[in-house]
Amino acid sequence: MTPRVGRRRHILVAGIGNTWLRDDGFGSEVVRVLRERGGTPAGVHLADFGTSGLDLAYEVMRGYDALILVDASRQGQQPGTLYVMEPGAEDVDGSIEDGQVLDPHAMDPLEVLRFVKYVGGWPGRVVVVACEPREVADVGLGLSEPVAAALEQAADVVLETAAELQASPSRPGNARA
Repeated sequence: MTPRVGRRRHILVAGIGNTWLRDDGFGSEVVRVLRERGGTPAGVHLADFGTSGLDLAYEVMRGYDALILVDASRQGQQPGTLYVMEPGAEDVDGSIEDGQVLDPHAMDPLEVLRFVKYVGGWPGRVVVVACEPREVADVGLGLSEPVAAALEQAADVVLETAAELQASPSRPGNARA
């Protein structure tokens, strides 16, 4: 599907994670930084979903052209390292077996995407902007120093990614008409 001339593409930037688990709150903090900066481009919607994966899934199903998930992710590099990953619909198992339960309080990004795909609400493109955490196992508030130091750069990456998504052709999904 090609965007119509003059049609603004709608992108959801979703911060996710548990702020009570130190670096796991990275996504929420990036959304906070973006809000404090102001001036988010038209059509880019910021939301902090925290640990509410089910709310995120329902919001995605409202019909966005693209989704940017912002989260902490262990990939094995130094804490504070940023990653940009783009899973395709083919990378996510969209099946849910009879009797299988999805816990709405424990829906990580993969489970959210799985649920969204299952109900036919896959957005055109999904990009994950993630940061290598240092501390997520212990209960506590505040990001570790290397993760906090990556916030401004992560906010820049989110805005650059949103601009690219607004300019690029969409993939099949449930984008708004």
